[in-house]
Amino acid sequence: MDKLVIIPTYNEKENVSNIIHAVMELKHNFHVLIVDDGSPDGTAGIVKELQEKFQGKLFIEERKGKLGLGTAYIHGFKWALERGYQYIFEMDADFSHNPKDLLRLLNACQNEGADVAIGSRYVKGGGLVNWPKDRIMLSKGASLYTRIITWMPIKDPTAGFICYTAKVLDSINFDNINFVGYAFQIEMKFAAWKLGFKIKEVPIVFQDRTEGASKMHKGIIKEGLLGVIRLRWQSLFKNYRKKLRNS
Repeated sequence: MDKLVIIPTYNEKENVSNIIHAVMELKHNFHVLIVDDGSPDGTAGIVKELQEKFQGKLFIEERKGKLGLGTAYIHGFKWALERGYQYIFEMDADFSHNPKDLLRLLNACQNEGADVAIGSRYVKGGGLVNWPKDRIMLSKGASLYTRIITWMPIKDPTAGFICYTAKVLDSINFDNINFVGYAFQIEMKFAAWKLGFKIKEVPIVFQDRTEGASKMHKGIIKEGLLGVIRLRWQSLFKNYRKKLRNS
């Protein structure tokens, strides 16, 4: 019971059963936590039906309303740490991330010394499938822009397929993670980097969803562009390290 995959959902009824089965079929006994933001399409009900089949391995946390990707993951991180998981993963529900690559991210942390393993589209061996050219240009441009502004040596800073070791998440003061959308992924990596943890990028092939609707919109992109500048400025005086409790 040391590996947990956190999957935030909002209207993912077409994908949620298949993604859960795909993760459960992997070796190494992964557990899954679905964090559902009040999906009106019945996503949560599908997960609850599957809990009997995957007793003790499949969990759901239901939240009222669409509260943002970042808060969903932080909710999941706290849930995982409270229960003693050692490897905590972020993954999308729509199969844009290949569940089999969870094994490669795990290996990077278990056997190759990484504290954070990132499923990267932009290192050698990584790539994109079924993305329109304008979206590829936007994504690559955002990654380059982020590296230039933050100086963070990560080629895919907006990636959302990640393995964090518990010691990383337990060191970060989540109250100082300000972004909830597109920029959340950047800020979490930035916090881990600023705290001196070893980050490894593992090449993956990212495939655009084939079922359901994309959650990308102009507001998310705007948050990313403006958020990176804000992130760099705030880093001059912000401390991401969690304060130690008094013994």
